[in-house]
Amino acid sequence: MLTKHFEFWPKLTKSLTLPETTLYDNLKVSAERYPQQQAVYYYGNTLTYRQLIDEVDSMAGYLQEYLGVTKGEKVLLFMQNSPQFIISYYAILRAGGVVVPINPMLKSNELEFYIKDCEIRNGVIGQELFGEVEPLTHTTTLQHLVLAAYSDYKGDSFEGVPAEVDAPRENFDNPRYHLWDHVLNTKVQPKAHKGEADDLAVLPYTSGTTGLPKGCMHTNRTVQANTIGAYYWARSTPQSKSLMTLPLFHVTGMVHSMHMPIFSGSTMVIMTRWNRETAQKLIKEQQCTHWVTISTMLVDFLANPALKAEDLTSLIGISGGGAAFPKALGEKLYKLTGLEFTEGYGLSETIAQTHFNPPERPKMQCLGIPSFDVDSRIIDPVDQTEKEAGEIGEIIVNGPQVMIGYYNRPDENESAFIEIEGKSFFRTGDIGRFDKEGYFYIVDRVKRMINASGYNVWPTEVESQLYHHEAVEQACVVGIPDPRKGEEIKAFVILNENYEGEITEEEIIAWAKHQMAAYKYPRIIEFRKEFPTTASGKILWRKLQEEEVEKFEETKK
Repeated sequence: MLTKHFEFWPKLTKSLTLPETTLYDNLKVSAERYPQQQAVYYYGNTLTYRQLIDEVDSMAGYLQEYLGVTKGEKVLLFMQNSPQFIISYYAILRAGGVVVPINPMLKSNELEFYIKDCEIRNGVIGQELFGEVEPLTHTTTLQHLVLAAYSDYKGDSFEGVPAEVDAPRENFDNPRYHLWDHVLNTKVQPKAHKGEADDLAVLPYTSGTTGLPKGCMHTNRTVQANTIGAYYWARSTPQSKSLMTLPLFHVTGMVHSMHMPIFSGSTMVIMTRWNRETAQKLIKEQQCTHWVTISTMLVDFLANPALKAEDLTSLIGISGGGAAFPKALGEKLYKLTGLEFTEGYGLSETIAQTHFNPPERPKMQCLGIPSFDVDSRIIDPVDQTEKEAGEIGEIIVNGPQVMIGYYNRPDENESAFIEIEGKSFFRTGDIGRFDKEGYFYIVDRVKRMINASGYNVWPTEVESQLYHHEAVEQACVVGIPDPRKGEEIKAFVILNENYEGEITEEEIIAWAKHQMAAYKYPRIIEFRKEFPTTASGKILWRKLQEEEVEKFEETKK
């Protein structure tokens, strides 16, 4: 086990004793300790912890009594960030069910896969998504839907509310469709809570970029590992306020913006849809202290010409992950706030973080050091021998937050883990390295490597170099078909506003040629106004690559 990074460990213990209790117990304890504490702020309205747990219990009772939810049953949660998402999540757990949180951007034909994979009978959804879900009640096992209108929870005077939050409650005349207010007003008390630490709690799905999506089986125990780890690392208190901008169906938002604040008894300031002006307003007016985000969101936030340092004085920590954060913007953030963007690393399989940057000693464009009780190493992806500092290989992790396996995927479970020195390590599929101080860096995904004239090129490495150019706001590098080389290197670039029309693609190529080895620098650059992204803000490099493949195929016809 690598220990060099302990030299830079925060003033905290290096190991945590995890509770033998459930995620629901975290809410119960906070509600008993701080019943009048503000749990939720939502566009001008608030909920206390006492109100929150009362609504969670009412919904749990209804799920058991009227929808027949039993222990271990998978329940669909298909909803945008809202108080109802939080209530539904904890109610499903309280009823003994397993939360299946799905990206609300999915269409009906995409959603069908998940319902069939988990044989889902019951779902809790946002009313605006009804049109995508309703057809599946005729073609799958899905029977009952609880429908929520976000407008039920917003205040009356907040300006700049997203359209779906402003939409009035709709009526659905069908005994299998259950309206949110009716569910809560029934006030059925749930059966005695008998949840245990090793009960399955949530099934977040991987994106499926290397095949069909896979459900990652997480127990209360694995989720608690990162919930409590995040709590100590972030130095949260009941007076903290977390700005919730990451989607809650995604593991980073789920753990850092929901589970962690609930564990600490602090306030969640919820945004249903990203808007940089609204984020600025909420940080200032609500005095937000913590913001876990992604670099693409922060890039947009800092590009706001109306942003003022005095609006951000309440923040004590800005952290997250995603694409590499440009160095120039890191400096701008520091000038505005006195804070450095502390990056981390994790996966759906590890319910968010396995690596954190120490807040007192972060490194830019770096994954950080292994988190509490995590043993992380670099191995050769082929012969599985361990690598030393500076050598590139596959990142593997052993820790209390690692999933117990993929749901219904015995073959993939076998290939996803490797045993070293009697310990089971998860193979991340990410290529990286660690430096002499034990800090880890990502080079790229195993599947994303470009083979240009026999040379292996890692797109993330090229992107990191491009970010050193002051004109580059965002960059995405892909391999495109080339009849002579097999693959050529192309970079898509979003320019900083000041450089639009002031610099050419050829000038950036010429600059890159002097910054990188001859086989690495991009031969083609295309300026874009925006990139396709996932709901969590990650750049969809594969979509850009597929567009190039289609163009190439057209030229051959």
